[in-house]
Amino acid sequence: QVQLVESGGGLVQAGDSLRLSCAASGRTFYAMGWFRQAPGKEREFVAHIRTSGGWTSYADSVKSRFTISRDNAKNTVYLQMNSLKPEDAALYYCAAATYFCGYACYARLNSYDYWGQGTQVTVSQ
Repeated sequence: QVQLVESGGGLVQAGDSLRLSCAASGRTFYAMGWFRQAPGKEREFVAHIRTSGGWTSYADSVKSRFTISRDNAKNTVYLQMNSLKPEDAALYYCAAATYFCGYACYARLNSYDYWGQGTQVTVSQ
């Protein structure tokens, strides 16, 4: 049974940092991604990483502030979030893809086969 379990969310102040983790079990994946959804908004792409090779991509809104990484031995993906802003507040979801596709492809929700339950990130002024 495939499971994705996110952790690491919390309440921080603007300018602080958080590191999210996503532990996957049940199989390995071609790529894993992070998405987020704020109240009243659609779920949006944040970052993705290929599990082999480590290639990454980011949404423009988080480039230079967020870093996605993986530990294949632990089947875990991380999202280091620095210089957090109030607009980064959202429910953050981990997602996993079972097939290979291009960078633009992995920015799309429907490119992922499995999703976690989400971890809440709240950023105060």
